[in-house]
Amino acid sequence: MIRKPVVAGQFYTASETLLKKELTGLVLEKKEKINAIGVVSPHAGYIYSGPVAGEVFSSIKPKSTYIILGPNHTGIGKPFGLDAERDWKTPLGTVGINKELANAILKESKHIETDSACHNYEHSIEVQLPFLQFLKNDFDFVPIVISSSDAKTYKEIGAEIAHAIKETEKNVTIIASSDMTHYEPHESAKTKDKKAIEKVLALDVSGFLDTIAKFDISMCGFAPTAIMMQASLELGAKKAKLIKYNTSGDAFGDYSAVVGYAGIAVY
Repeated sequence: MIRKPVVAGQFYTASETLLKKELTGLVLEKKEKINAIGVVSPHAGYIYSGPVAGEVFSSIKPKSTYIILGPNHTGIGKPFGLDAERDWKTPLGTVGINKELANAILKESKHIETDSACHNYEHSIEVQLPFLQFLKNDFDFVPIVISSSDAKTYKEIGAEIAHAIKETEKNVTIIASSDMTHYEPHESAKTKDKKAIEKVLALDVSGFLDTIAKFDISMCGFAPTAIMMQASLELGAKKAKLIKYNTSGDAFGDYSAVVGYAGIAVY
């Protein structure tokens, strides 16, 4: 079975030729690359968040396997749903599921369940794939949609994912798909986002979640980010680096109500 793209022609071009041209303008040549255990990457239309996503993926070593955690924008399906059955198609080709790792996560986790419905109309995972395909077209992945819950659950899921990675001995990068503050004035968004980013850079999972709540930061993928951080810590992460930050205002010059985008590598 194939999961066909749902935002090709909207968030990014549906033409293979034009998409490659678009990605060529977003991906950078970097000699030094981080061996990232985890990353935060945005998922808006490429015209807005593409420069941040392009730079963060340009800054890490390509892997043969990824886990992509995306927030559930639609409310459809299981709260923690893993699409284990379908290959995913984009204009650049088809990406397969790493069945061994997917099955290990499902076996290890008391929270994550097999579910395709939550992925059918969700864009947050799909938009990451063309960047990965452009940089290394020979990889597989595990897509997991994450809904809102509590800190205990996020930490448990992070530990479960880390244990599955250790069990299968996979060399994996975990991608947390997230935009930052939504639809606030530029300076307000930057101020709030800085507070959240500082906690990610400190690898402080509890502090990060407390900051999101305390300052009412409308970061859609805070749950995937918390899970990625916990899993990365379990896998030995010691550092994190902010690769790039901007807002949607930087695309068109309208700073009255912006969305923030951060690219972060954890290693």
